[in-house]
Amino acid sequence: MSDLEGVLFEKVGEIATITLDRPAKRNAINITMSDALREVIARFEEDDDIRVAILTGSGGHFCAGMDLAAFIAGEGETILFGKGGFGGFVNRKPGKPVIAAVEGAALAGGFEILLACDMAIAGEGAIFGVPEPKLGLIAGGGGAIRLRHRVPQVIANEILLTGRMVTAEEAHSYGLLNAIVKKGGALAAAQALAQTITANAPDAITETLALARNSGEGSKDDAWKMNNEALRRVMMSAEAKEGISAFLEKRPAKWPQG
Repeated sequence: MSDLEGVLFEKVGEIATITLDRPAKRNAINITMSDALREVIARFEEDDDIRVAILTGSGGHFCAGMDLAAFIAGEGETILFGKGGFGGFVNRKPGKPVIAAVEGAALAGGFEILLACDMAIAGEGAIFGVPEPKLGLIAGGGGAIRLRHRVPQVIANEILLTGRMVTAEEAHSYGLLNAIVKKGGALAAAQALAQTITANAPDAITETLALARNSGEGSKDDAWKMNNEALRRVMMSAEAKEGISAFLEKRPAKWPQG
């Protein structure tokens, strides 16, 4: 395991675990932690041996958002508008999946970090929300943008405008979580999900993730063009040849390296 101040990075096989590590502040993000998370996400992006990342928090909480003392001290500009947006993460799109493993609070910017992940698992008792309006702020780390595409508009409006807390059960009912597990079990469940993903073909996962993320950003014709281009690439790949051969021969696939 390697770490920068406020963020831990562990690589085991093809899976990286990134841990927000400022437990005394419920992992609230200051400028040092934001810079560290930005650097760690870059490591994840650049390491071809890592195929999935799990983003979690230490001390029984995910992330309470931006450190308000840091904001008052003048760090807000860099934390919110530095490369990658809030925490160096919410505006980035790593070409590989990121799974949030949530215990305790995922509030304000912490909730927005979760919304920027591709999948999310929470322990029982986890809470979510964007209380920024109570503080004279807005959910400017992507919460107001992403939430309306993830839940019915009236529900998004309620969550965003009231600042109320959302339970794990409610978040799951809206499709914001893949699963709720026993308290303390989110990381293990995320690791199991990551292992299931890494058993599949690497390039097929990358292509599928890009389609899932981007197909809704243009017209339907653009989406089909993107789909067909990706399909032609994978049809001609060594992965497809191996995967189909393995299926027909009733054996595990051995994905080509590199």
